[in-house]
Amino acid sequence: MKKKMIITTAMTLTLLGLAAGCGGSDIGEAKAKEIALQDAGVSESDISRFQSSKDRDDGRTLYEIQFASDNTEYEYEINAKDGEILNYSTENLNNNGNSNAAANGTDAGQTQNNTQSNAQNNTQSNAQNNTQNSGQNNSGTTQNVNVQISEADAKAAALERVPGATEQDLRMELDRDDGKYIYEGDIIYQQKEYEFEIDANTGNFLKWSEERA
Repeated sequence: MKKKMIITTAMTLTLLGLAAGCGGSDIGEAKAKEIALQDAGVSESDISRFQSSKDRDDGRTLYEIQFASDNTEYEYEINAKDGEILNYSTENLNNNGNSNAAANGTDAGQTQNNTQSNAQNNTQSNAQNNTQNSGQNNSGTTQNVNVQISEADAKAAALERVPGATEQDLRMELDRDDGKYIYEGDIIYQQKEYEFEIDANTGNFLKWSEERA
């Protein structure tokens, strides 16, 4: 009888231990949200369009966190067990702010937007001419395209986001997409791959993502 009680007690303690372990293996949605916001450097009061879901991938339970702040959309995948950021990406949201302002603004605002539009068209026209001239001398490459952000500055901006990485870890090229010149590239460093797109005339990051290589 005494032996049976000891076995029963041991089994009970084992089950309680497993239950406690299972209960403590999930950081919870609130903690996952906190980790994502802290990594993005934004406060909860500044975000919109927040979404959260729980999923399993490669045998791991994770939280998928998505939100927007200052015309940037953030997406995170966070390990539900220990809070590790498994993957994240950012993307610039184009809200066509100038077009809306022109539609609802004064004549002066419309004039200003028209001036900006003309300047942009002239810049694009010059870029096209430069591209054609460059193509005759450089086998169609965009090496001599007239853009505001140099290749060196774009590389420096990308490498600044990955401390420790060097130009040897980076690949980048100038491309044209929807009438706009962008630097497209990736950085592979410490078993992680970072992909990015940079506006070649403003220096703004249009896209940034990170995943395990």
